Amino acid sequence: MRADNPDLVTVVGIGAGGWSDVGRTGRSTVDDAEVILGSARQLDLLPASVAGLRVPWPSPLLPALPGLLDAHRGRRVCVLASGDPMFHGIGATLVRLLGADRVRVEPHLSSASLAAARLGWALDGLDVLSLVTGPVDAVRRCLNPGRRFLALSRDGSTPALVAGVLVGAGYGSARVTVLSQLGGPGEQVVSGTAAEWSLPAGDPLNVIAVECGDGPATAIVPGLPDSAYAGDGQLTKREVRAVTMAALAPVPGALLWDVGAGSGSIGIEWMRSHPSCRAVAVESSPERCVTIRSNAALLGTPYLQVIEGRAPAALAGLPAPDAVFIGGGLTTEGVLDACLAALRPGGRLVANAVTVESEAVIAAGHAKLGGELTRLTVSRGSPLGGFTGWRTMMPVTIWSVTK
Repeated sequence: MRADNPDLVTVVGIGAGGWSDVGRTGRSTVDDAEVILGSARQLDLLPASVAGLRVPWPSPLLPALPGLLDAHRGRRVCVLASGDPMFHGIGATLVRLLGADRVRVEPHLSSASLAAARLGWALDGLDVLSLVTGPVDAVRRCLNPGRRFLALSRDGSTPALVAGVLVGAGYGSARVTVLSQLGGPGEQVVSGTAAEWSLPAGDPLNVIAVECGDGPATAIVPGLPDSAYAGDGQLTKREVRAVTMAALAPVPGALLWDVGAGSGSIGIEWMRSHPSCRAVAVESSPERCVTIRSNAALLGTPYLQVIEGRAPAALAGLPAPDAVFIGGGLTTEGVLDACLAALRPGGRLVANAVTVESEAVIAAGHAKLGGELTRLTVSRGSPLGGFTGWRTMMPVTIWSVTK
């Protein structure tokens, strides 16, 4: 295989058990390598008999990775990875960078597999998320009564941060178990409730297991209560939001532009529909941008990208979307045209209008491009003296069209 592809990079998974746990093929690969890349901890696990040049990862890694690989191109390069390199690991990063034909992976057991084995939890149906490079608020998306999930830690301080998020979200009684150095001689398991978590920062190589127990439920379908969002009233209301999300039709991995994002509800619920869904919220108000970021964190979508600026200028340079929602700024010159031009073929654009002027823009767009028009009027029951009456909200016209 090396003769056919001299630029092949081989990735070998190595666990906390070190060299003795590496399989025969992995050992042979490491022994044969001219250059071995990995963290200082991983390189220290290799025996002195391994002769290849040991190169520790620079920090930050990702910006330096292309140049580092180019510097050793043509040599037999082996990359060390923790556990399974294709599970939130460097293997997947290398495949994205180099292509699958230049990467061969020799996996070890993942930390998630080892944790599930220790706990007696079935991996199928279990949420597993990485906090190695991401914000701790991402765990909020996994919170619901009775749910279990695993989180891969960034370092020894991560368990306490997760416990703090659990308490803040109303899950102080959640059971937190931290499994450190899994598969190694120093393996350790400690447990406690989130509310009573007081352990100091521990081993940096750990996995956090959470059993939610009792706590507030959050629906996984679109149409969260309006009270879930802070803001100044610039919010797509619950009933309209549910219909709008149905029209946008999110699919795994798709990217949404939420233009005139207001409180960020459409982008947030798009991302909540599947862990791989991505969204960019474009909003001209600095105060609303702050609110959007806060709402996104509290609802478990801290990866929502917030662009402060006015469309269409603020849209320049953004990655092409698979779907676009225009909730504000529809009457601004060039916004609709810019969104349609950027939209991928087969993508969907949905625009909501509540004023005569914005309805005129939608009507012109429908006359030119077709699509579907929906007019939604919502009435909510509210107190009327000692009785209950209907309070009707402003009608909303929804235009959806496929490019």
